[in-house]
Amino acid sequence: MNGGKSVFLLSLGCSKNTVDSERLVGQARRNGLRFAENADEADIIVINTCGFIADAKAESIDEILAAVERRKNGDIEALYVMGCLSALYAAELRAELPEVDRFFGTSDLPEILELLGAAYASAHRHERSLLTPPHYSWLKIAEGCSRTCSFCAIPKMRGRYRSESIDDLLSEASLLRKKGVKELGLIAQDISPYGRDMYGSSRLDDLVKRLSDLGFDWIRLLYAYPLDFPLEVIGTMCDRENICNYLDIPVQHIVNRILSSMKRGIGKEDTVRLLESIREHNPDIRLRTTMIVGYPGETRAEFDELLHFVEAFRFDRLGCFPYSHEEHTTAYENLADDVPEEEKQNRVRELMELQEYISEEKNRAFEGTTLKVLVDEVEDGFAYGRTEYDAPEVDNECIIALGGNDIRPGDFRMARIDESSAYELHGKLVFPPAIEEKKKRPL
Repeated sequence: MNGGKSVFLLSLGCSKNTVDSERLVGQARRNGLRFAENADEADIIVINTCGFIADAKAESIDEILAAVERRKNGDIEALYVMGCLSALYAAELRAELPEVDRFFGTSDLPEILELLGAAYASAHRHERSLLTPPHYSWLKIAEGCSRTCSFCAIPKMRGRYRSESIDDLLSEASLLRKKGVKELGLIAQDISPYGRDMYGSSRLDDLVKRLSDLGFDWIRLLYAYPLDFPLEVIGTMCDRENICNYLDIPVQHIVNRILSSMKRGIGKEDTVRLLESIREHNPDIRLRTTMIVGYPGETRAEFDELLHFVEAFRFDRLGCFPYSHEEHTTAYENLADDVPEEEKQNRVRELMELQEYISEEKNRAFEGTTLKVLVDEVEDGFAYGRTEYDAPEVDNECIIALGGNDIRPGDFRMARIDESSAYELHGKLVFPPAIEEKKKRPL
């Protein structure tokens, strides 16, 4: 044991990192380790880093440097760094930051626990201490990635794609359900090929059906690669009320030359055909995507083609990143980062202004309708929640005036939408929720 010393864990980056951190905390607490609420109260600091793009790297480095100062000053007894940045740059970080006691990769949980004075228990590998609000959680259905996207170093950080077994995922999901989780988000670097490596064919649809049977109120699908997406999942989404009419499917670009250079394995025609087919199978679905602008060699004409596509297709949710020239990627090795940074930012701004207009128009269609809302937070007389069309942290909020009613985080309520903006819905409670009929949702 660690002699009663306290640990502060700082978890940075994506939801997949969050799951890794929750597993660490869960195992450590089984061994009696105590976790501090903030770094000032800790004897040991553990930082779970992100290394995906430049901004994420910078945040991770800044947090490490702040903790290094604590280590130098004797405010803490040990500093450990884990996660994607540590996996990719372990040698460089060790040379530059000797004050860090140990660096770990993304799959070194037993070794980290050992240094903390705890023992890894494989029999309890599905147990996690949630870092999210207790009413929603993530289920990581696979680790790593076997795609070869030119801009991405995730395969080098996390290895090749490895599906978790259906039985293991059902066990983990059952534990989450017993903890009171109402909304389960299925995540991986890519959920589309789930099961192919283990079972020889896609098993995503089977997994979704079996998770649906466990009784979660909402199940949400995130991070689906367009190539080889199992379309039968959309049919299941229509059949099962507790599977959200929502899909996060990062497209990244639409110009054939750029998609080919990105090594996405799918071109414009097949991408459009897939997206249209998804909407045809489920007219009520909301599609979220991600775009990259300023990719090496992207001309103004190619960016305009992307703008025209977004304007025509009208994604329900869209995020955009400026291209980041990352080491350990084939784009870094083979292409010149030749779009000026200022131009990249201008293109991000232009695309997001277009999306803001689209989002405003789509949200306006909700006005006058009644929607089911999951409350995430209650503050100053208002409940802040989400509809089934919105994932935590990245999508729209639905803001409901409480009017003196007792509402708590994790509650489901029906709300009549009176006003809207590009990224918010505003509504009033509808009673009684048990018998209120949900009005037809706008397409």
